[in-house]
Amino acid sequence: MKMKCVLTIAGSDSSGGAGIQADIKTICAHRLYAASVITAVTAQNTLGVQSVYPLPPDVVAAQLDSVCSDIPPDAVKIGMLATAEIAETAARMLEHYNVRHVVLDPVLVSTSGRLLLDKDAVRVLTDRLFPLAELITPNLDEAAVLHDALVRTGCAVLVKGGHNPDSADDVLYESGRLMENSPAGCSGIHTFSGGRIANPNTHGTGCTLASAAACRLAQGHTIMESVLLAKQYITGAIAAGLTVGHGRGPLDQFWEAAGGVP
Repeated sequence: MKMKCVLTIAGSDSSGGAGIQADIKTICAHRLYAASVITAVTAQNTLGVQSVYPLPPDVVAAQLDSVCSDIPPDAVKIGMLATAEIAETAARMLEHYNVRHVVLDPVLVSTSGRLLLDKDAVRVLTDRLFPLAELITPNLDEAAVLHDALVRTGCAVLVKGGHNPDSADDVLYESGRLMENSPAGCSGIHTFSGGRIANPNTHGTGCTLASAAACRLAQGHTIMESVLLAKQYITGAIAAGLTVGHGRGPLDQFWEAAGGVP
């Protein structure tokens, strides 16, 4: 049986709530094959990030070469990159293997407020990786920082509203352009409404949503369909009410474990 493969390029979360671990859980929940390239090892838990140890760029390159040369991914999700050198390495290798369906979650700061990407890496992210992406998924704070680069990119941009205290609406700009003065009915701009769920355990939400969207793209769905299905999936994962640890805990990626994600 041939199975679609989704590759995640991200940091490792020792508590299993975000990063590589959240991505792999999400991919497996969608009944797809998960491959991974670790960019950094972190010491973290539900209370925050204690330490970050970026891997050498040549180790990241070797992982990418091993996966892509043997198990060509049907989609790629990119998360934490940590340094400019790692970001450049990822861009070069993805170009070399001509990968498709890249979903980029621009992880700038952790949920607890720790900086996870330095300024040089942000520049490489916008100049080298944005052009390779089919979908970029910033939260409100990240979109504000990356606004100018997002305006220039030609890919789709999903601005996540989870940090908005009033709603959990997400907005998809399929043209990739943040048209500030566009009319509400302008085609290419879609709002995915969502009510806030009374659950403080949202560690790994961004990773999980981006991975779910990558899974749907790998399965042949359109960008809009992929975002809609990913939004439904993340809503269920939060609403499941998993409780782990003493701080802001993770989601339940296997909330539909009995039958998997259809």
